Amino acid sequence: MKVLLINGQNHKGSTYHLRRMLAEKLAPAEDIDEIFLPRDLPQFCCGCGTCFMDDEKKCPHYKYVAPLTEKLDAADVLIFATPVYVYHATGSMKAFLDHYAYRWMLHRPEEKMFSKQAVVLATCAGAGIRTACRDVADSCFYWGIPKIYTWGESVYAQKWEHVKPSRIRAMERKTDELARTIKKNQGCVKPDIKTRGFFRLTRVMHRFNWMDSDVKYWHDRGWDKKVRPWK
Repeated sequence: MKVLLINGQNHKGSTYHLRRMLAEKLAPAEDIDEIFLPRDLPQFCCGCGTCFMDDEKKCPHYKYVAPLTEKLDAADVLIFATPVYVYHATGSMKAFLDHYAYRWMLHRPEEKMFSKQAVVLATCAGAGIRTACRDVADSCFYWGIPKIYTWGESVYAQKWEHVKPSRIRAMERKTDELARTIKKNQGCVKPDIKTRGFFRLTRVMHRFNWMDSDVKYWHDRGWDKKVRPWK
């Protein structure tokens, strides 16, 4: 099992330690890769629309995005980890997701996504976990990821070393349980009725003068007929 950690911030605080705790229960160190934001993607999406109206390779930030895309596609499990900033995911995480607008089911989803699992993990000192997780989970769904776990922890501390030992032990138990579930589902996840329904709706929309690049993409894969990106 290959695991990719997408870190919504560069520093190694509570979120970093918690997502590492989970990742190490899923795979050995050599099968764990990481993306740090904004280090690995220091540009915000400029909203030019080139990626979904024409070609993602023409994105002005393609030199940064391309190697990250390779990591996304190679992983079996994606762990998105973000601290809560003003009740939402970090700006760096949002900038990362914005660069993949073209991969939403509405446009040109990647077939590999329909067999992956994703964990959306958020930590905060107080509140805001639900909205922060939702920021990321929305993109995971529209990418076509069939199994998405959301998990948040209020650590009631600004630094990991100040988190109470009893709370860390509770997190250990939760990561044990989540790791078992992910391992059990590995290789056998399939889109649920909500994902299948949205895919079908999108397929119909492509019949009505949609963008040429998207229509061709779907037609080349047979998705506009009976072929589906899942088995």
